[in-house]
Amino acid sequence: MEEQPRNVSEKTVVRAGSYLNKLSGERIERECRLRLEAGCRLLVVDFRETEMVNSIGIAILLGIIEAAQQAGARVVFSAVNVQTAALFEMLGLTRYVSMSEESLDAPLRPGWPLDC
Repeated sequence: MEEQPRNVSEKTVVRAGSYLNKLSGERIERECRLRLEAGCRLLVVDFRETEMVNSIGIAILLGIIEAAQQAGARVVFSAVNVQTAALFEMLGLTRYVSMSEESLDAPLRPGWPLDC
């Protein structure tokens, strides 16, 4: 389980796992919603271990994006492989999230820009 945000200015990193499907997607969605309810304003979904995303996984990611928008939070997809990034681009997810080639595990530096 990830650490709880200490205050609303902090980010939360949730790892997507190796295969984003219904089971893993529901776990990620539950974790993201809990973090948003706790006041998270920067939600990072780390795809560094993700090799495959199916259609249900995409639908769950859209739900996470919508929940974040309603909470006034930004969403970043980090460490996304080339194939998955192309899928996200083709399906239009990149219009609603920022993409980072690197993993964003480290705490954000104050003022560090993220175009969300």
